[in-house]
Amino acid sequence: MRVSGLRLRVANPFWLLASAALALVVLAPVASLAWLASGSSLAHWSELASHVLPRAALNTAVLLAGVGVLVTLIGAGCAWLVTAYDFPGRRVFDWALLLPLAMPTYIVAFAYLDLLHPLGPVQSALRWMLGLDSPRQLRLGDLRSMGGAIFLLGSVLYPYVYLTARVMFMTQPAHLLEAARTLGAGPMGAFLRVVVPLARPALAVGLSLALLETLNDIGASEFLGVNTLTVAIYTTWVTRSDLAGAAQLAMLMLLSVLGLLLLERRGRARQRFASMQRMRPIQPRRLAGWAALTATLAVAAPVAVGFAIPALYLATEAVKRVARTGISPALAGAALNTLLVAALVTLAAVAAGLVMAWTTRPSVTAPSVRRLWRTALARSASVGYAVPGTVLAVGLLAPALALDYALGDLLGHKKLLLLGSGAVLVAACTIRFVAIPLGAVEGALLRLPPALEQAARLLGESANRTLVRVHLPLLRPALGAGAMLVFADAMKELPATLLLRPVNFETLATLLYAEAARGTYEEGAVAALAIVATGLVPVALLARAQLRPGH
Repeated sequence: MRVSGLRLRVANPFWLLASAALALVVLAPVASLAWLASGSSLAHWSELASHVLPRAALNTAVLLAGVGVLVTLIGAGCAWLVTAYDFPGRRVFDWALLLPLAMPTYIVAFAYLDLLHPLGPVQSALRWMLGLDSPRQLRLGDLRSMGGAIFLLGSVLYPYVYLTARVMFMTQPAHLLEAARTLGAGPMGAFLRVVVPLARPALAVGLSLALLETLNDIGASEFLGVNTLTVAIYTTWVTRSDLAGAAQLAMLMLLSVLGLLLLERRGRARQRFASMQRMRPIQPRRLAGWAALTATLAVAAPVAVGFAIPALYLATEAVKRVARTGISPALAGAALNTLLVAALVTLAAVAAGLVMAWTTRPSVTAPSVRRLWRTALARSASVGYAVPGTVLAVGLLAPALALDYALGDLLGHKKLLLLGSGAVLVAACTIRFVAIPLGAVEGALLRLPPALEQAARLLGESANRTLVRVHLPLLRPALGAGAMLVFADAMKELPATLLLRPVNFETLATLLYAEAARGTYEEGAVAALAIVATGLVPVALLARAQLRPGH
């Protein structure tokens, strides 16, 4: 080891080899998926193209378009209201608008299907107030439709756009908006002609994240009767036992994912603005009367629809269920399984993210090598997060089966150790979520001065001991935040869990899915409430870190 200027070179290849191995593991499902799809007979594709693909592709396109418009309108509109105006409840809604992030889409669909059922509380209350006795005398429109799916998914996923837009609006200089107003532009004109163009890159990033979550959704779409590509992949594999056809559909979905990633990259590439010293932020203008009431109701509605109403309903139903029958053995077993899987995924993802971030930290390699490794490893890790869970499961099955058969031949038994033990499920979730701790640790390492590592190395510490004694204590907050985010995401992961779980192995998410499919909502309410409560912790931390009070 030697010190050269401000850079330290790596003599031990362990970290590079470990990071390269992790990158290959992340990319393996995509390569396996491509091999499985290309090596299959075109007869699969012919049948799918005739009977499955047209409707699924059209539904997916319409759903993405509708959700994209809705999340942009709600997210950007609410972000601008809490940034540019002062009204009753503004400080509360500033962070409360993020609460729907704690609600998985399939849980919101689960709650509203029961709430708006013809025999549910909403329609029963309406008939009681109107003096009607039979559901045939008054029946609201069916929520199971494309419009219902767009509305519910948009009500849950808008925080992705809200968060990126809010941060951008908070950093925009006030004098640009004031200049537009001085030149005769009204409030709406200044917003559309000045604020929105400056925030367009941030809006593109938030929109792409919301659309990726829409593509990953399977529970809400299936509950609401919308046959998307994700649902088609699941039914082709599970119902028709056609893995090759599912792989071909999954490859088509990857093209959609690639388009969304290109949109996100383009947004980031354009997110460059001239910096000015001592910029004066936008000062909220106080509203009064009807204007203040309208603004309060406008920002309260998304919070109520996307979080408060379903959360309150789930809490009520869960209390009734527990008070009447207690916690069932099936629910308790599903909770233990969920905690076990989430804990293993969290440990694996945080460890992998730490290894990759430490290997590619800015101070260890020459500039060209550093740039190459950082780009390659970061992109490989982000691939897993971008690939929908259903697609990831299809891609993992072939290599997992090959390894299981090899282990069986080696150990002399016929059991599927990897698939039967849940190891493949843990691997799938780790691949999907490793980008979260990787990003957190990379950001923390960039904020640490290189002098810390240089001083430790000059005092005789090795690279490994420097990591343990110097960096890990300083990285503890980033590791903790990444671990909580991974844990919450692993608890609510549904598509990969449905396809890769062992036989007779239930998690809270799959138990809820099964209860909703059977139309028995009481048992599922307890599981849904547990998932939502777990998701509130990282959302609260995110709101505290990103949205500063008093602005």
